Amino acid sequence: MTNDEDGKPQFYICKCFTTDNIFLEDYKLHVRFLTEQQFRQDYQALLRRLGCVTEQQLEDVLSKISQEVDRRRRLSVMSAERAATVKDIYKPLHPHVYHLQETYLAPKFKQIVKYCQSSNATKEGVLTLLEEEPAPRVYRFPVFEKSFCEELVEELEHFEQSSAPKGRPNTMNHYGILLNELGFDEGFFTPLREQYLHPLTSLLYPECGGCCLDSHKAFVVKYDMNEDLDLSYHYDNAEVTLNVSLGKDFTEGNLYFGDMRQVPLSETECSEVEHKVTEGLLHRGQHMHGALPISSGQRWNLIVWMRASQERNNLCPMCNTRPTLVEAEGFADGFTKHDETPRNVSCLLM
Repeated sequence: MTNDEDGKPQFYICKCFTTDNIFLEDYKLHVRFLTEQQFRQDYQALLRRLGCVTEQQLEDVLSKISQEVDRRRRLSVMSAERAATVKDIYKPLHPHVYHLQETYLAPKFKQIVKYCQSSNATKEGVLTLLEEEPAPRVYRFPVFEKSFCEELVEELEHFEQSSAPKGRPNTMNHYGILLNELGFDEGFFTPLREQYLHPLTSLLYPECGGCCLDSHKAFVVKYDMNEDLDLSYHYDNAEVTLNVSLGKDFTEGNLYFGDMRQVPLSETECSEVEHKVTEGLLHRGQHMHGALPISSGQRWNLIVWMRASQERNNLCPMCNTRPTLVEAEGFADGFTKHDETPRNVSCLLM
């Protein structure tokens, strides 16, 4: 595996990041854009059925795609610039929340992790400690203490009200915060992933990289009656996802899960899953899901996309081909350039 000057792994994005999985909000459609000719051939008929009937409407779609492709090409540099500016000008309201402490964690979560770290831990054993949802292999458990959730939301609201620059999580979530740009990765989410989540995902999802997670993308999304109300059906750019409800007061807005993304929607039955404040839902990243609209209040969710380079180096989960890599900052999209040594045998055999 290639390393940077500090000896840490160098992470990359796949070239398909600029072309694939572009979300057209007006039509609730994810598309791929290589050329205008390809796009018209692949999507023009479908878009007509969805209400994009005039040439001007199609031109508006092409313009939005062009802007999104340009944004993605500049994303790594812009993110690094925002993070540097935030570090210089933003004064945290609760500086302590940037560093993970055991007191922030729910006792039940610590019990689950302690079991998973034991030498006799088994998948069957850990399942007795988790709430299994109607959706297959979706698990619920308390993650944080309520007091920590409240302080974290206060910190995020304070940041939102500041003059510091803000990067949004993705094209589907217009209101939210990229937590690496705010300085949470090293002191909070890296130890959360390595020390607490990895023992759990190793037992629950070994076949899709749960035992060899080595990077993540952490962000929060906000749902509000005057902003985003819901989230369309989608899958994540992750091997395993943790979704924690942080608050505040809201009604409705449950998650729903279908099948894995390889299964056509016409053959899928969706299951609704309640999302309670302080609790997390753990699921496979390629498990199709969405969020139903809230009917009152405001909801903040913490999302941690966990990635395993050993899995995605061989097959990009977004374009289903061997990735063509482009350098980027930080954890990027979790790809690495590795040497020709065999893959981690223990990971393969678990």
